Amino acid sequence: MSGPGDDEELPWPSPDQAAAAGSDDPEAAGDDEATTRAERRAERAARARRNRRIVALVGGALLVIVLGLTLWYQLESHALGPEGKQVVITVGQGEAADSVINALSEKGVIGSSLAFRISDFFHGTPTVLPGSYALHENQTFAEVRAILAAGPNIYPVDVHPGFTLSEVAARVDSIPGHASGGFASAARSGVVHSVFSPPGSNNLEGMLGTGSYLILPGESDLTIVRDMVQRFDRDAQATGLSTAPAAALGQTPYQVITAASVVEKEGYYSFNMPKVARVIDNRLAQGTPLQMDSTVLYALGQDGGTVTQQDLKIQSPYNTYLTTGLPPTPICMPSTTALAAALHPPPGAWLYFVLVSKDGTLAFSDTFAEQQANEQLAKSRGLP
Repeated sequence: MSGPGDDEELPWPSPDQAAAAGSDDPEAAGDDEATTRAERRAERAARARRNRRIVALVGGALLVIVLGLTLWYQLESHALGPEGKQVVITVGQGEAADSVINALSEKGVIGSSLAFRISDFFHGTPTVLPGSYALHENQTFAEVRAILAAGPNIYPVDVHPGFTLSEVAARVDSIPGHASGGFASAARSGVVHSVFSPPGSNNLEGMLGTGSYLILPGESDLTIVRDMVQRFDRDAQATGLSTAPAAALGQTPYQVITAASVVEKEGYYSFNMPKVARVIDNRLAQGTPLQMDSTVLYALGQDGGTVTQQDLKIQSPYNTYLTTGLPPTPICMPSTTALAAALHPPPGAWLYFVLVSKDGTLAFSDTFAEQQANEQLAKSRGLP
């Protein structure tokens, strides 16, 4: 037997012991840690690649959206294709900008109200004055903004009953782009005739339709004259004016218009006109001078006023104190009320009338004595 000091051969470890012992091997532990770090790095790299792909996809999608919106805006603002038909936009006093933009979109001047509002955001909202504007369908935003910023480009012209051709001409001539004398020259040119114009006459006095007109940019005087005459023809025909009813009165349609123009001036208010028409018809039937102040004033180139004794001596075919029958032409634009009165005067024997009330009422009489009494009544009331 060997003692404690003798060399003793140790047995080899079993495989399980070696494996257990190996777990404490620094070299093996280092390998495991390196593997773990590599896996983490790979995972982080994969995650980064995924994030980059997501960012790229989102960025690409945003870019497509931005480019799409930009293209949409450019197409809307530049209005590809030719301009369409002319349209009129009327802006009321104090009307909101949104309302104007909606009207532009509804009438096809602009394609998108939203795009135009975006344009306003970048360029500022133009100050739009009340009035009417002529634009075209499918215009660029820049063109629309320039037109609106320049102010109304359509000018209203009102032709009131009782206006003369020269009064209408003065209003048209005052519109920018229309030269003085241009309208009257167009009216006298003989290019435009009423269906009621007598043969060989180029005088359109009395045959311009009453009412309001919107004069468009670039519209010629001749076009305006034509529009006014066409309106008159429609209105006169609507009252029943034609050859047959005029013939029943022993007149031509043109003479009825002439009589109606005197009715307009002398009656002034619609409630007076039928009886004034009967006075004219009665005097014509008797061959008595009409003795109408309005015709004398027309000869003098005056609209209203007092006729003096000197005025009554003027030598003119329009002086119905010195001549019998109707004046040679109408003396103003008659209303449809005056035309209807001249066509259908009520029955009555009246030969005279005079203003007897400040509300415009005329008193009618059959005899000169009655007329004198009415004139005294008028004087007592402070009327001329």
